Amino acid sequence: MTRPSYVLGGRAMEIVRDETALKAYLAHAQIDITEDEPLLLDQYLQNAVEVDVDAICDGKDVFIAGVMEHIEEAGVHSGDSACSIPPYTLSDKIIAELKAETEKLALELGVIGLMNVQYAIKDSDIYILEVNPRASRTAPFVAKSIGLPIARIAAKVMAGEKIADLNLVYPDLPHTAVKEVVFPFARFPGVDTVLGPEMRSTGEVMGIDGNFDKARAKSLIAAGAQIPMSGRVFISLKDADKPLMLNAARKLLGMGFSIIATG
Repeated sequence: MTRPSYVLGGRAMEIVRDETALKAYLAHAQIDITEDEPLLLDQYLQNAVEVDVDAICDGKDVFIAGVMEHIEEAGVHSGDSACSIPPYTLSDKIIAELKAETEKLALELGVIGLMNVQYAIKDSDIYILEVNPRASRTAPFVAKSIGLPIARIAAKVMAGEKIADLNLVYPDLPHTAVKEVVFPFARFPGVDTVLGPEMRSTGEVMGIDGNFDKARAKSLIAAGAQIPMSGRVFISLKDADKPLMLNAARKLLGMGFSIIATG
């Protein structure tokens, strides 16, 4: 993963898999690489689940506002990823560990107010991608999902109030909330539609229902997607991804879709 020193929205970040691709990136990337602003190369976690956690800290206590499991795998910018509250595949053990690690980070870093942490989970191992001691783009989604004004609460904490005095209780959610992003592809023909570490979305919507599947469907419909109930599905994948598609293909066949595919 190429990463310029100072980057916002994943600008100029790209996944390269060999020296040829790296040379091509250096030839077309519109960035200046200097000793003061070097190009960073990070190892890329493939087939990993990405998670966002939002929390509020007053220096003594930490309130975990939301644990969001991404639908797209790590490697797609978090701003381009749909996500779910509560997580829809993570075990209770993993969720508890994510909360514990977030609390430790907030207290050790001395955060006062909102904090966002991005994690990746691969083979039950938890990796920290980044820690942002500020409100993240996920804050409005979390607030609507759990019914608590977390930005207002964080502002009070930043002004000196203590979490213990705010009587915060995490609600017993009767629903699942799914955030889906909105892309500009329909309005800008010719824009590359392949997602990656550089953010491309221009907005987001939300679906709520009693279970994940219905909430996910509502979020897709709200984003303008037309969900087909029947038809033919075309599948074309690189060799490394083919085994991962088998279960989804079986489900599509079970729903009555027919499938055509490359070799």
